[in-house]
Amino acid sequence: MTPPDGLFSLARPGATPAPGPADGFTAPAADAPLPVRMRPATLDELVGQEHLLAPGAPLRQLVTGASPMSVILWGPPGTGKTTIAHLVAGATNRKFVAMSALSAGVKDVRAVIDTARRERRHGGPPTVLFIDEVHRFSKTQQDSLLAAVEDRTVTLLAATTENPYFSVISPLLSRCVLLTLQALDDDDVRGLLRRAVADERGLGGAVTLAPEAEEHLVRLASGDVRKALTALEAAAGSAEAQGAHEIDLATAEKAVDVAAVRYDRDGDAHYDVTSAFIKSMRGSDPDAALHWLARMLVAGEDPRFIARRIVIFASEDVGMADPQALLVATAAAQAVQNVGLPEAGLSLAQAVVHLATAPKSNSVTTAIGAAMADVRAGRGGAVPSHLRDAHYPGARGLGHGRGYRYPHDDPRGVVTQRYLPDDLADAEYYQPTDHGAERAMGERVPRLRRIVRGRPATLRATDVPSARNSPPTGGAPAADEGRLPATTQEQPVPPGAADLEQERPASPGPVPAAAASDGSVPTAAAGSLADPDVTGTTAPATPERADDSGSAAGKEQP
Repeated sequence: MTPPDGLFSLARPGATPAPGPADGFTAPAADAPLPVRMRPATLDELVGQEHLLAPGAPLRQLVTGASPMSVILWGPPGTGKTTIAHLVAGATNRKFVAMSALSAGVKDVRAVIDTARRERRHGGPPTVLFIDEVHRFSKTQQDSLLAAVEDRTVTLLAATTENPYFSVISPLLSRCVLLTLQALDDDDVRGLLRRAVADERGLGGAVTLAPEAEEHLVRLASGDVRKALTALEAAAGSAEAQGAHEIDLATAEKAVDVAAVRYDRDGDAHYDVTSAFIKSMRGSDPDAALHWLARMLVAGEDPRFIARRIVIFASEDVGMADPQALLVATAAAQAVQNVGLPEAGLSLAQAVVHLATAPKSNSVTTAIGAAMADVRAGRGGAVPSHLRDAHYPGARGLGHGRGYRYPHDDPRGVVTQRYLPDDLADAEYYQPTDHGAERAMGERVPRLRRIVRGRPATLRATDVPSARNSPPTGGAPAADEGRLPATTQEQPVPPGAADLEQERPASPGPVPAAAASDGSVPTAAAGSLADPDVTGTTAPATPERADDSGSAAGKEQP
């Protein structure tokens, strides 16, 4: 009896399988495509995958029937997964059933399992179930295989081009042996092309293949034997149509002029190429970064995805070493939105070159990571009362904003004040590197921390004029020559005083106007750390200031 759709044939229980093609596979016709006609008939004809063909290896045991283990074959297109299934079907006395995950469903799988179970009870042959593109099965469809695979009602042979650790459910993966097939190297592809030219199943010597044409087909195949044989068949047809007996380079170029690009936007190649792209930029290799960018663009990757990765990279791996990198990256992303491909590829390439050659720093990444780790660990108490929102009625009665010091009232633009919660008072998340523009931050940030946190600064010996500028008065050097007199040793100074001397304006400027009647904050022309030469003066002392979270009308008056 034959079930609907002709997916597989069901033998009568207890009957001996008739010789002939395995269920689901038929002998190739004379006009079948060249890759089908050249499919290896024996295990010895299989090219490549030597790591799986050693004596006692799982693949050899599967083909010879020495061990009824279930196997998942994972590899790129054209590496021999379906060929191995044909070898399994023809090399043993087992019943072989083939189906594709593209057209089969749970009902079909259960029908095969039920039939295999009945035949086992009646002493029939074991069943090998081949499922091509198994990653296209849903979780429910894969679940339907578990019991039958575990008790060996069927021996599963599954093929996939997707990473099974992501596309196959863990219970099914744990019940199978995973075999990874590698792309064939150039020598393997070249050998198969020569076999196809001479073999009677192939071209049978009707044409010859010029060495230059052979190299062209090998290069463009990129390890995909199916593509190489398909291109050879097209080139042979073109040569015969022209009455030629040799496939020269010109004929081969007409047959195929675009290389096979191994890339799947939803598969392993997507993540592998993206990883290589980011690591090349991080490693400051613009040539490699451009290559991987080109791979993605040629394969049809969404340019918005590439732009997002570039923007992320600008902050993650360049950061403060080149603050312009983020602007370049966001400009490239905007170009992708406004211009589109192919022209936006130029903007992406420009951004990639800028990021790859920029100085690198991950200090921003590690800083926010450390801060988030503290938050997740429960560190960090309540918001200090002087930093709380104080713009609404009644906030003052709660003590919100009381004691807040307005940094612009100081000529340096920075004051001693607590901003972190009590249990994180000494946290120092941001640690500048000395790369690129961040080198200046390495000098600036410690000075800021000393002032903000009220830490006592020390005067270095080189900062004391008498020690730096006064020449020796002569006479024999003291026994401890090189040691400064007691009066020039490092002396503690008030918090931030040394920094104040470095940053203090050269001369006082005009006194700013008083606060406006609407309560807006006056503008102080005070000096700042960003520009130590800016002149200014200290505004009238203001012990309390409202924060900036509300409207100006709601601010407390100075």
